[in-house]
Amino acid sequence: MRNDLSDADLAAALADHAGRILLAVRASGMFGGRTLGEAGDRTADQFLCRALRQHRPIDGLLSEERADTPERLEKSRVWIVDPIDGTREFGEGRADWAVHVGLAIDGKAVIGAVALPDLGLVLRSDRPVPVPSASGNLRLVLSRSRPPVEAATVARRLGAEVVPMGGAGAKAVAVVRGEADIYLHSGGQHEWDSCAPAAVAAGHGLHVSRLDGSPLAYNRADTYLPDLLICRKSCAPAVLEALADAG
Repeated sequence: MRNDLSDADLAAALADHAGRILLAVRASGMFGGRTLGEAGDRTADQFLCRALRQHRPIDGLLSEERADTPERLEKSRVWIVDPIDGTREFGEGRADWAVHVGLAIDGKAVIGAVALPDLGLVLRSDRPVPVPSASGNLRLVLSRSRPPVEAATVARRLGAEVVPMGGAGAKAVAVVRGEADIYLHSGGQHEWDSCAPAAVAAGHGLHVSRLDGSPLAYNRADTYLPDLLICRKSCAPAVLEALADAG
């Protein structure tokens, strides 16, 4: 890997390479179920963190799979990674899991890459593709394991079809690709779940915020960032109004 890569190129290259590593781990047949997820998380984390330490040694680093350290809080630039977003889906052989590599600068998700290895896709914040126009009823993607309680209110108010899906990255990419119109989550995420997807979605001109409409903030001492809204800008006012009514 070249040493002169831009931040965006580095994020995309790392997400892509980590995804290929994970596909090889799964294809080896040496692990299954929960053990497969643990092996994949550990292997991808080692690759991503070692590569970032080599290519961006003075930046901060936050990964889901390793102990947090306070020195990142003193940094303006912090890489935030999730080696496997959707570990359950990865272990089950599904395709709705992702690799997240994001860069937060002064607390904002500025650069991100989300790889969906089973689909051979890497979505980047710096290379937006046209988001297809909405067609028919709105589609709302949400967690297949932890559907947010607010989803029923939003779906009813907007007449939206509810589509359960795996990892946060897969759901964000579904909106970017026009396969869904709204992604909302509440009740349990951390910074690594949303940093890269938020940067990618914002780079594609989508609405990105917390459920109350406030901006997402990163590189905080407490990494808990429980809720997220990504949707088409055209439907954001109606979604935020429905969420406010839902309390």
